[in-house]
Amino acid sequence: MSHRVIIRDTPQLAAQACAERVLELLQSLTLSGHASFAVSGGSTPKLMFQALAELSKDTLDWNRVHLFWVDERAVPPSDPDSNYKLAKDYLIDPAGIPESNIHRVHGELPPEEAAALYAKDLATFFGDHPPVIDVLHCGMGPDAHTASLFPGSALIHDTEGLAAAVYAPKLPNWRVTLLPKVLLSARHTLMLATGSDKADTLRAVFDESTYDPLARPVQLIAKEGRDVAWYLDRAAAPY
Repeated sequence: MSHRVIIRDTPQLAAQACAERVLELLQSLTLSGHASFAVSGGSTPKLMFQALAELSKDTLDWNRVHLFWVDERAVPPSDPDSNYKLAKDYLIDPAGIPESNIHRVHGELPPEEAAALYAKDLATFFGDHPPVIDVLHCGMGPDAHTASLFPGSALIHDTEGLAAAVYAPKLPNWRVTLLPKVLLSARHTLMLATGSDKADTLRAVFDESTYDPLARPVQLIAKEGRDVAWYLDRAAAPY
C-alpha cells in the first residue's frame, strides 16, 4: 500500500502536523483559484480545527475555500453530536469562513432526503462525476470504519453513488456519508488517528495480506486513495 505515515508524540502534535499539511495544500491550491476541503468529526479533528484556524490567520484566503463534510449525524446543526457544529465552533467561526462557502449535510432532515440533497449539492458544485475533492480529511475508528462506512455495510461496495444514508452501530444511529466513488477520487487524503485503541487495527490495515475492506473499510482508502498520508500519535503507531 502506498502511503506516508507521520508519527508525533501526542494527539495534539499529530493534529498540528495534519493542520500544517492542510494549510500548505490549501495555500497552494488557492493561489490560482478555489479549493475544496472535506472534513470529519471527532475529538482529534477538533484539535486539528483549532490548530488550522490559528495557523491560517493572515495566511489563507478562506473566501477561496469551499467546505464539505465526509459524514454527518442525523441531528440538527445545533446539536452537540453534529459534525457541522464541531467545525463551526472550532474552525468556521474562528477562521471566518464565509457562509456562502459552507456545504453542510442537512442532518435535521430525514436521512434519505438529506443524502439526496447532499449528493445533488456535490454534483452541482463540482459539475463532474465523480466529484474530485481537493483535500479530504478522514479519521478511523477502532473497528477500522472510516467516514460512516462501517464493517459489513453494503455501501462499501457502492461504486456509483455519491452520498447515502446509513444506519450506524453507534448512536446517533442514522447518518449521511460520502461513498467510495467520492472518497477515492480526492486529490489529497489526510488520515488523522490517535489513541492506543487504534494500534492493532492499523497494523492489520497496513498489512496487505489482510486486505478485506468489507471487514476493514478504511483499507479502501489505504490501498486505493490518492496521495494518502496518515497522521498518528505515538500511542496509535502500529510499529
